Amino acid sequence: MTRQDVADALAQYRAGLQTGIELLRQLQNVADRQREGSESRDFKQLAAEADTRNRLTHLLVAIEPGLRDVRAFLASQSDEALVDQPDYPEVMSLRQAAADLVAAILKSDGASMRALADAELAHRAARANLECGEATLAAYRRVLTPPVASASLLNVRG
Repeated sequence: MTRQDVADALAQYRAGLQTGIELLRQLQNVADRQREGSESRDFKQLAAEADTRNRLTHLLVAIEPGLRDVRAFLASQSDEALVDQPDYPEVMSLRQAAADLVAAILKSDGASMRALADAELAHRAARANLECGEATLAAYRRVLTPPVASASLLNVRG
């Protein structure tokens, strides 16, 4: 492979990373809004953001096959061949930026999952309290409402 082949591959990889980073930034904004929706239990907002997130994720997945081949080619090159390229430091910086965005998205998603789990626990506790309240009301009803058999007993004696 020639020096120009490596330069072309780095340029192509840089363009793909820039596109991916832009999509990841949008995805991070969506993930943050989903976290806010989870924490405030705004499930309509959560559902609306899920559609946007799916679209962005599909776009990210669509650019991956093209980057995979370029990444494999670059991985097969010696460190010397890569380090000598003027675009190499920028590509490495973009790669780190993409990794940082993915980490931030995963952190936001973790917070969303915890908020949803807390909401589920609160829902279960409320449901258990309602069921307990229903049982208590049923017991009060039995105490306050005389059974029909007692009334017939009084009619027979009377």
